[in-house]
Amino acid sequence: MQQPIAILDSGVGGLTVAKEVMRQLPREKILYFGDTARTPYGPRSSEEIVRFTREIVDYLIQFNPKMIVIACNTATAAGLEDIRSRVAIPVVGVIDPGARAAIGLTATGYVGVIGTEGTIKSGAYEQALKRLSPKVQVISEACPRFVPLVEKGNFRSFETYETVQSSIGHLRLFPMDTLILGCTHYPFLAETISEVMGQSVNLISSADETTREIRNILENNDQLASEEREPVHQFFCSGDPRMFQTITQQWLGKQIELTPVVWQIPNII
Repeated sequence: MQQPIAILDSGVGGLTVAKEVMRQLPREKILYFGDTARTPYGPRSSEEIVRFTREIVDYLIQFNPKMIVIACNTATAAGLEDIRSRVAIPVVGVIDPGARAAIGLTATGYVGVIGTEGTIKSGAYEQALKRLSPKVQVISEACPRFVPLVEKGNFRSFETYETVQSSIGHLRLFPMDTLILGCTHYPFLAETISEVMGQSVNLISSADETTREIRNILENNDQLASEEREPVHQFFCSGDPRMFQTITQQWLGKQIELTPVVWQIPNII
């Protein structure tokens, strides 16, 4: 029986990572959990986020995954090391991969980071960036109004533009050439964010770099899927299954149309 890669998030944001895993590693089975009933995680305390993350991991571990991906920046900042200490399989977060990509891309040495209140308050991105390049200048901004837009499926509208403009428009005053989308929900708003920031600013989503890390770990552990048949993916959500399924199908598009999918609503809360 093929062991899945378990991917968890506070809601639909982690689908940005799932999509990249499907693209780079099409034979891998994905087990996705979106905690849509308790999103957003950003305003919550670290203790609460760690508790939620533990509950989800305890649920997913029954499916015997070969790896856990915490595809939520807020949960990565609060609970990555805690989860690593509790399970015997590799656990990957999304902050270090995103920081590596940004340092590799910036020419000015000014890197912006936008994320939830929890992620920005933790300083996790600034620490990761300065470990890689001590002289880098980091400009951070919390954007608490972004996640609710994404969870409602409101990716492109006048409201979306006004929200993004009022939240990050002032960042154009800094000589940054690279902006980390420090929440996996934010790539859903990438077009609008790019519109506001201008074409000279590179947007970094950690999904691509995170998937490279996933591949490297699985290769080193000789655990890459080798079966020729299509994997059967499983998607779980703790809240409204209709909105979750609509956004999932819209975001994953052809990638999800080509593979069998099982939709389930677990009872963990």
